[in-house]
Amino acid sequence: MNTKIDQQSADNIRALAVAMVEKANSGHPGGPMGGADFMHILYSEFFNFDPSDMTWAFRDRFFMDAGHLSTLMYAQYYLLGNYEKEDVANFRQWGSITPGHPEVDVARGIENTSGPLGQGHTMGVGAAIAAKFLKSRFGGWMDHKIYGFISDGGVQEEISQGAGRIAGHLGLNNFIMFYDSNDIQLSTPTDEVTSEDTEMKYKAWGWKVVTIDGHNHDEIRKALKDANNETEKPTLIIGKTIMGKGCVTSEGKTFEGECELHGQPIGASGADYTKTLLNLGANPESPFDIYEDVSEFYQNLLQRKIVEARDKKVNISIWRDAYPDKAKKLDFFLSGELPELDFEGIEHKSGLASRAASSGVLAYLAENVENMIVSSADLSNSDKTDGFLKKTHALKKGDFSGSFLQAGVAELTMSCIANGIALHGGIIPVVATFFVFSDYMKPAIRLSGIQELGVKYVWTHDAFRVGEDGPTHQPVEQEAQIRLLEKLKNHSGNPSFLALRPADSAETSVAWKMALENKNTPTGLILSRQGIKDLPTKGASSRYQEALAAEKGGYLVKEVENPDVVLVANGSEVATLVEAAAILEAENGLKVSIASVISEGVFRLQSKEYQNSIIPKSKPLFGLTAGLPVNLEGLVGDNGKVFGLDHFGYSAPATILDDKFGFTGEKVSQQVLEYLKTV
Repeated sequence: MNTKIDQQSADNIRALAVAMVEKANSGHPGGPMGGADFMHILYSEFFNFDPSDMTWAFRDRFFMDAGHLSTLMYAQYYLLGNYEKEDVANFRQWGSITPGHPEVDVARGIENTSGPLGQGHTMGVGAAIAAKFLKSRFGGWMDHKIYGFISDGGVQEEISQGAGRIAGHLGLNNFIMFYDSNDIQLSTPTDEVTSEDTEMKYKAWGWKVVTIDGHNHDEIRKALKDANNETEKPTLIIGKTIMGKGCVTSEGKTFEGECELHGQPIGASGADYTKTLLNLGANPESPFDIYEDVSEFYQNLLQRKIVEARDKKVNISIWRDAYPDKAKKLDFFLSGELPELDFEGIEHKSGLASRAASSGVLAYLAENVENMIVSSADLSNSDKTDGFLKKTHALKKGDFSGSFLQAGVAELTMSCIANGIALHGGIIPVVATFFVFSDYMKPAIRLSGIQELGVKYVWTHDAFRVGEDGPTHQPVEQEAQIRLLEKLKNHSGNPSFLALRPADSAETSVAWKMALENKNTPTGLILSRQGIKDLPTKGASSRYQEALAAEKGGYLVKEVENPDVVLVANGSEVATLVEAAAILEAENGLKVSIASVISEGVFRLQSKEYQNSIIPKSKPLFGLTAGLPVNLEGLVGDNGKVFGLDHFGYSAPATILDDKFGFTGEKVSQQVLEYLKTV
């Protein structure tokens, strides 16, 4: 312990944060200045990682919630050698690797993308669940910790309740979170918006809570030591800190704890930039320097961390030699690869709802994919993820040998946890709820897409055919919202989301195959509540073999030469089109082809020749959707016609709604005939 170097290191972090924001003329300097002491003590004395191998699977992990405190991370990781001087000097600039809010970059220590408050620490809870899951299967040597860092805003975000409840309920003693409690937020002091007792709240959820002076290194040290020794509960360290710690005016008077320091350069806040740097021991002429003594300290620290990691790796090697089969399985989990799976061999009864077909697939996966965690928001017996649950058991405090997370009614929390599980690695996360409640999940879905995570979303009760539950439970606009993400590219240049709405049981099996093979973007399976007639086979092959064509996004389930009209749909509406086509052919002598387009996003990735062979623009095109017409308008074009809904649903049995809304074979055939009169 070196009191002087500890203070110099924390002040160096503060000075770097100040300089980054000032040069960028944009950012949040005050918070990083308050959290600098905790970060330095954490990384110099407690955090286990390998500086020579930052992606080491058994490292501790740090999940930032308060993404606006990015300079705190960049400054700390600059001291650790993960960034160069020009990187921190180019904070928030085009092409820099130091964006305004942290974006996942494990090689430099950034474990998660953060910014939307509340999600970062919830992803940390997910990573802690993943670590517990793996530890229960491979042994106590997997003892790495997950650290979180949260601010007043993150505590206030409603998602913190879900994360706090689940972490406490599961006894995640491997999760340690620092709450940077400085009583200041962007526009007001915290006492203008809340008077709750945060300590008592977290204790009620089952957390160990300690309140400390967040600038007292001995108190930080003791809190972290006790947290690491805790065996039953997650720990919340409430660090009472000072916004803008170290800021002074041009006269050298203190200027700390002011709202103005939160979200703008300190030179515009009332503090003096140059005097503050001098007060922190920095050189205003070269503000991005690492102090000489701090540089030497961190160089020695890095060597020590490498040695400690090497010793840990020796112990892991001993375990590998003793348990070669387990070691092989662990490596397979971490590789992200899939075992050989026989989706064709999964048998389905005829006429199943696609949620029921999905249940059969999940039952098969529960017995054949050992590294999958399925979660449901208190709907497992209705979204049919209980097909998986019946083959395993729920995770619970002290027992993570199961593979199912009963999340309770917390769709957003559950989805963020899934992102954290995916970020940890080694486990495939699946989350499920009703499709209409995807509205609660959108912020997490968006971060799944940005972070390029292979989370699987299962959404059932996909249309107005939810029936008697009425408009609050009948999704109409949700598919249009989700399919927009198929049009939005991620930073790798690929569609940021894969949305799949299968047309029958065989397509549901294919959809699950596509979902599991889609490892670098999230996937949504949109499934029906009501039974769907199996689509007819075109030839001698099995329905599953024909449905494999869905892997191209769209294909013809009914094909005739030189059709008079091509009907287009996805999901249960395809079966309705089959009924309509039979009427059109028998009663009107028309030749009809039918396209099932499970994913427009994937379909658009195919060659123009293939797309035109399925949906020929030279032919009349009619689309049917239980959602907004925009779902299919891009496929049928300006000359085509889409019949869909432009209103909320009503409470009535599904068959009545089909009739009232015009979604029967007879009524759709009439719509097609009316359309053909116009072309």
